[in-house]
Amino acid sequence: MGPSVNPKTAAKLPAHDLPTPEPESPIRPRKPYRFSTLCATVENPDMKDQYGSSSVPIYQSATFKGVGNEFDYSRSGNPTRSHLEHHIAKISSAEHAFVVSSGMAALDVILRILKPGDEVIAGDDLYGGTNRLLGYIRNHVGVTVHHVDTTVPEALHEFIHPTKTAMVLLESPTNPLLKIADLATISKDVKERAPNAIIVVDNTMMSPYLQRPLEHGVDIVYDSATKYLSGHHDLMAGVVTCNRDDLAKQLAFAINAVGNALTPIDSFLLLRGIKTLALRMDRQQATANVVADYLNNLGFHVNYPGLPNHPGREIHERIADGNGAVLSFETGSKELSERIVGGTRLWGISVSFGCVNSLISMPCVMSCVHFYVPPPLANRLASHASIDAATRAARGLPEDLIRLCVGIEDVHDLLDDLERALIDAGAIEYNVTQNRYVRVRGPEAGQAIARAVEKLALDSQDGKEWFVSAPGKVILFGEHAVVHGVTAIAASVDLRCYGLTTPRNDGKLSVHLHDIDNFYYEWDIEALPWDAVTPVVAGEEHPEALDQKLITAISEGPLRGLEGKRAAFAAALAFLYLYLTLAQEEHRPSINFTARSTLPVGAGLGSSASFSTCAATAILLLQQRINIPAPPAPTSPSKGHIHVSHQGRRALPSDLAEEVNRWAFVAEKVLHGNPSGVDNSVAVFGGALGYTRAGFERKSGMEPIQGFKSLKFLLTNSKVPRDTKKLVAGVGEKKFNEPELVNAILNAIQSISDEARRALADSEMPREALLSALSALIHENHRHLVTLGVSHPSLEFIKSTTAAEPYQLATKLTGAGGGGCAVTLVPDDFKAQDLQNLINQLIREGFQPYLTSVGGSGLGILSPYDYHSNRRSAAPLSVAQVPAQMTPPETPNVDNKSPPRLDADVATIGPEMLRPSFEMNPISELSSWADSLGRWLYV
Repeated sequence: MGPSVNPKTAAKLPAHDLPTPEPESPIRPRKPYRFSTLCATVENPDMKDQYGSSSVPIYQSATFKGVGNEFDYSRSGNPTRSHLEHHIAKISSAEHAFVVSSGMAALDVILRILKPGDEVIAGDDLYGGTNRLLGYIRNHVGVTVHHVDTTVPEALHEFIHPTKTAMVLLESPTNPLLKIADLATISKDVKERAPNAIIVVDNTMMSPYLQRPLEHGVDIVYDSATKYLSGHHDLMAGVVTCNRDDLAKQLAFAINAVGNALTPIDSFLLLRGIKTLALRMDRQQATANVVADYLNNLGFHVNYPGLPNHPGREIHERIADGNGAVLSFETGSKELSERIVGGTRLWGISVSFGCVNSLISMPCVMSCVHFYVPPPLANRLASHASIDAATRAARGLPEDLIRLCVGIEDVHDLLDDLERALIDAGAIEYNVTQNRYVRVRGPEAGQAIARAVEKLALDSQDGKEWFVSAPGKVILFGEHAVVHGVTAIAASVDLRCYGLTTPRNDGKLSVHLHDIDNFYYEWDIEALPWDAVTPVVAGEEHPEALDQKLITAISEGPLRGLEGKRAAFAAALAFLYLYLTLAQEEHRPSINFTARSTLPVGAGLGSSASFSTCAATAILLLQQRINIPAPPAPTSPSKGHIHVSHQGRRALPSDLAEEVNRWAFVAEKVLHGNPSGVDNSVAVFGGALGYTRAGFERKSGMEPIQGFKSLKFLLTNSKVPRDTKKLVAGVGEKKFNEPELVNAILNAIQSISDEARRALADSEMPREALLSALSALIHENHRHLVTLGVSHPSLEFIKSTTAAEPYQLATKLTGAGGGGCAVTLVPDDFKAQDLQNLINQLIREGFQPYLTSVGGSGLGILSPYDYHSNRRSAAPLSVAQVPAQMTPPETPNVDNKSPPRLDADVATIGPEMLRPSFEMNPISELSSWADSLGRWLYV
């Protein structure tokens, strides 16, 4: 059975009469090929190659031997060019096609049909070269040219003369304002009023793939084949098509007489380019739609027929099959536009369009962008600069107009490059209230500059503290199996690690790790192993492999003698590695970094990744590798900024988060050697994600679970030490010895992960049904993990306790198992008293339970702006207020290993600094104290 065709979509696809393979079945006759097939299939029944070549040969010959043959002189005809012309006619719904040396050569051939005294009606928004040539024939040939707004068909009526109107020259969409002309209506109106007038359309902006004007009553169509038909900007060519034999004879005579037919080699290249026309245009116009939506949502005036607010959209949808890949937008300022164009990197500053590479230009002016361009050259670089300024103004061609010609690059890269240029130019700024970038308008631009100055001053303050935090993570489904290619489901927990940098100003660097035996150490910055550092400059990424030379230098230098303190040694090594690699020679800040956590350390809840995220964020902020969004613009000059609370969610932009995640992953490599990247990704981005390890049959990588709903869990730390490597190796050995059993279990766990991911992402699933499904999956997942041999009696006791009456809760181990933590799903309607009783019972049994929510925010940074601050909460506690075990040692700090007496040194550190309270607050109050300091900004 052959492929079926959806009759609803088939009706919209243009049909073309191309010879199809025989024999045809009388039961199921062949259907005409569709456009993309036509493009890729070069068939000319009248010109069969004698050797059966699958690619049309290049007949690179000026002359051909013989008398009376079809070809004698390449100016008059060439086999390669004939193949091309047949192919173009086929995809253009045309009887005749001609190819010449450029798009302007094509127009020149067409205009040679005119004679003195003729009148031409042309649009008022035309390509600059077209205007230039029309001006020439007006001044030298005696032809009258009327420029009219062709978006209104009735506007042409007063200029149509029954005998004098010889030609109507149209573009749709126009270049560069993307106006739409109703080709069918105009053709009908003109033919009724001036039967001998020739309707000509420049179809370069659309190409035959998206629009075939001959189907709408047009007489002649021409394209600059340099653009989309070729697609690679590696040749110059023009195309002319028509259906009338009389016009074809006139065009053929002019081309042969002038001698501007396309060369054989260029004909071959153009034929090759056309084969991928449909493929390229699909990608380009899909991306153009995204770019247009992005700019439109920012508040710019965007010219693109694919936007719902485009005035000609209804007409365009009737006469065209797509929106094209060219758009333009206005900024309100010529100088601002020049800064934007000059600020792009991926968008090439160039004239023309239709290439696989994206281009950006200012059609009316193209100078003062990075360098001085002499006026004659500027006129050539700007497609419409040859039109004088007064005429441009009269025709509504704004000087600040930016034209974007979208290529085939990844849409995310194009948007990122454009957004960076807009930000750097001061065209947009981040609005915290709206949680997005918005256009800077009018007088507010001055306020934006003031805010930028404030931010610059903020960035230059070496004497301030940075307070950051990151969540831990829990593996909900798929632990252990993930090592063997099964998808794991991980989510953030609202237990967090906090990191604080405080300036020292004494040339020293220190770390204080409260949760690792209250570890404290300090170093002279200049004595660190700088000679072993290969710095990673701003804008570059860390190599895939760690710098082992630097690892060795740190281990044998600053950390010599600390090898016995395994956990503290690893954490300090990761911190120093980031500090040294990210530091600039002229900026090596003297600071103390203190880390505290409400997460249990070493319990399989991602405590190392949350530490890595905090350390990376703090150092990136100190080195100004990442920047906090500027304060939002005032919503009212009189009332100031109206704040709509969102608790800081999504206040940190994605590029900041991605940079932090890259460096947090580097720290994780230092700590663990070969991490999956799951833990640090959850710590940075929050929420939930599915992760599949590379090297197996399934598609690898991390995929966020959109629409994840926050869930309540009870995390219970068994306090039983575990050996992750040993447990993982045990499962591997069991798989080797019992492959059928273990593979069946792994397949079952994959099914559990798939079902869980589907349920968690289903925004329409009732909450009660979701919780019931997750409970069943938790029970089943744990049963398989027990079979794999990775549970522990303590974990089984926790599971049986939570499953007993009156609780009846679902529990499973998480992480590596063999101790560590168990996770228990707590339903929304679970009685508070029962929950408290369960927590008390687990505590009595010697376990450490934590009630937490799963799926919350990721990386957080305490806002540095004064109006976000509530520093009164930072008032230092007296020593009497702090539990005895939290009081820092009183031994004088003479050996670089003891924390300073904070109660005595408050005056030295500064009364408004956060460090004293941060280090002295009891762990039970740490989160609420941190929240009380002011607004936190989250990813």
